Amino acid sequence: MGNKAFMEAFREYREERMIKHEDLLNILKDVITATLRKKLKIEKKKGEEDPKDNFFVVVNPDLGDLEIWVDLEVVPDGVEYDPNRQIPLSQALEIDPDAEVGDEISKEMKIEELGRRYIAALKQHFDSKIAEYENKQIYNFFKDMEGELYTADVNHVRRDAVYLLDDEGRELIMPRSEMIPGERFRKDDTVRGVIKSVRMRNNKPEIILSRTDNRFLERLFEQEIPEIMDGIITINRVARIPGVKAKVAVSTFDDRIDPVGACVGIKGSRIHGIVRELRNENIDVINYTENPELFIQRALAPAKIQKIELDKENKEAKIYLKTEEISKAIGKKGSNINLASELTGYKLDIIREEDQEEEDIELTEFLDELEEWMVEAFHKIGLDTAKSVLEKDVDYLVRATGLERDTLLEIRRILEEEFKEGEK
Repeated sequence: MGNKAFMEAFREYREERMIKHEDLLNILKDVITATLRKKLKIEKKKGEEDPKDNFFVVVNPDLGDLEIWVDLEVVPDGVEYDPNRQIPLSQALEIDPDAEVGDEISKEMKIEELGRRYIAALKQHFDSKIAEYENKQIYNFFKDMEGELYTADVNHVRRDAVYLLDDEGRELIMPRSEMIPGERFRKDDTVRGVIKSVRMRNNKPEIILSRTDNRFLERLFEQEIPEIMDGIITINRVARIPGVKAKVAVSTFDDRIDPVGACVGIKGSRIHGIVRELRNENIDVINYTENPELFIQRALAPAKIQKIELDKENKEAKIYLKTEEISKAIGKKGSNINLASELTGYKLDIIREEDQEEEDIELTEFLDELEEWMVEAFHKIGLDTAKSVLEKDVDYLVRATGLERDTLLEIRRILEEEFKEGEK
């Protein structure tokens, strides 16, 4: 293969793979350089960042030119010499009539002079570098797309995953865990999801498409509801059991807009498309608030809550409900309370209102046995009754009130004795 033929093949390769001209040119130079170093037995010496080459490569793919020039030292005829670094005087004179022993002259090398073995190695190295370049480009493209909607067609289906191809022939994987329960796909089906993650695996990019990730629901809301896309309405939090139920908390800075109504649309017109895409997943849209008690009430709808006791430090809440409201709060297979807990960030404990029928006692009733400053310490953390104190862990009370452990144990004993007296 001559230089012209080599560059013609290179040009066709560039057009077929649609690689940037500059990038492909750099790859070609790097590969030729690496091959020449092997051919000319050039090794990196200790302390050098790169080997000291005695050649240079000139590539002009537009003109179809490839030139390789090797710098050689002129040595006398008849002496043993290194053909990779030296040239006899008689041969040097054919290149430069003024050449003399000790001079350094440049001799052009044709690509075919590398020999079949090195040309084959060059091609293999070139293909490897191109694959590496393309994999990096694919990785960078999809890394920038993480969390965004993406559409691809099913290429083949396996037991544990669906393999897809996009319009550019790039492969994506949707594991069974990233599919909505009950979904079945066939070859050539068009699938929409979000790019969940991108990583290099065995030097190839692995792109995971997901339909269960919360961001899929968020992107669908953005696509279907212009006010979200325009930033007028904000999605603050999302909780989801894929294919079953989801809760979405939204807010707006514009008092003229009802964010929930805007998301649902007239007779559910805006949200219907999202529900269909998610295989009839039930979606509750609620108004977001920074008030945790009010937020919990909204998240547990349609249940009507009688009272909420918050432990903000431990992110726990006791929810007091009438018996008939408990099933509404819990939901089918616990879906409603689990989603409300995920949405609000609080661990929710349901308590029947009837459990509170036993009479409680205000702490101020114990001032004949407790110091006023002790009662005040409990009031500061929102504990006003004997039962509210007894329900708290001693370690928590030590941290929250600043009282000594022994003091708290004595207070608990006094409060417990009062209830024991009442039972007699």
